[in-house]
Amino acid sequence: MDFSDDEDIVAMRGQIRRFVEREVPPELAAQWDREDHIPRDWLQRVAGLGVCGLTVPEEYGGLGMSVMGVLATIMELGRGGIMLASLYIQNACYGGINISEFGSEAQKRDLLPRLCNGELMFAYGLSEPDVGADLASVKTKAERRGDQIVINGTKRWCTGAAVADYIYMLVRTGDPDARYQNLSFLLVPPDSKGVTLEETETLGLRGLPTNDVILEDVELPLACVVGGEDRWNRGWQMLAGPSLEVEKLVSSSLGLVTAQSAVKEAWEYSQQRKQFGKPICAQQSIRHVLAEAQTKLQACRLMLINAAQLVEAGQPSAVDTSMAKLFVSDTAREIVLSCQEVLGAYGYAQGFAMERYVRDVLVMPIWGGSSAIQKNNISNLMRLPKA
Repeated sequence: MDFSDDEDIVAMRGQIRRFVEREVPPELAAQWDREDHIPRDWLQRVAGLGVCGLTVPEEYGGLGMSVMGVLATIMELGRGGIMLASLYIQNACYGGINISEFGSEAQKRDLLPRLCNGELMFAYGLSEPDVGADLASVKTKAERRGDQIVINGTKRWCTGAAVADYIYMLVRTGDPDARYQNLSFLLVPPDSKGVTLEETETLGLRGLPTNDVILEDVELPLACVVGGEDRWNRGWQMLAGPSLEVEKLVSSSLGLVTAQSAVKEAWEYSQQRKQFGKPICAQQSIRHVLAEAQTKLQACRLMLINAAQLVEAGQPSAVDTSMAKLFVSDTAREIVLSCQEVLGAYGYAQGFAMERYVRDVLVMPIWGGSSAIQKNNISNLMRLPKA
């Protein structure tokens, strides 16, 4: 996917693609999925390509923020398996983007160089058992007691929390009636006293654990407040800032690379599988399915590129990123399911990657801001009257 004709990004994409082809054979990705585990040291191997610095300013050891570079990296790593791209996201996006944008000077000096080196992973701690899209209603509570912060509550759907160094956690830090004023972000080490992790088995997106995070009188220093004391009770502004637009594109790119991989497998299979004395790609019905899949894939690419270019240029992009997230996620699911049918029973069987693509793509319209929420965003931002 050509996000940019910038010579540096083109060279970077080629380097990553060669790395994936050399180091990540299909059977390794299948093993990561089967065992629901990707070794943490793969993050440092990815960092050796220099891509973990794409979300970090140069003064902290990075390459400067490049939205196009980040999405191109995700797409190339995703060719080897969505779990490899997810490792990168939890470093460069969950960690690098948020600390670069919101961290205190001390947090930036401490964390950003280590993120660039692939030493750190972050997990998100946003959702709760009773809170999904309505994040202004979070109930996990943090109280200041002298120079300490005490946290109680439960977070849900925290991908990678068990293997992360920090959970980037949204908490209630005041009166819940002031929904948007009394929220803060904290950096919570998952091995802190009083933190219990429980794992949830999932159908797809395997390789990194999905955790509930239970916090019982967890005590942390004031230094854990993202941005320092000045950003106490300013979590909503941080949540709804530019990083949200990038987050929608990041999750969209995972859907796109999954669809792209499914099309590649179905395209090749259709030329190898013979029925009635000729390859099935000669059958009009198969040709139409694959032609439509390629067309939808190109439409997804163009939607994502358009939104990414707006974000990169610092232009208003909230409508476009929501449109991209909605369209790419829903269309990726359509593409993968149609490609599964090209493989017939083999698309449902282990031993082919297609069944993994199906399991992975089903969550795309749900996570990272559901399709229903994106429709709300689009109609609201475009000022469609409600009465």
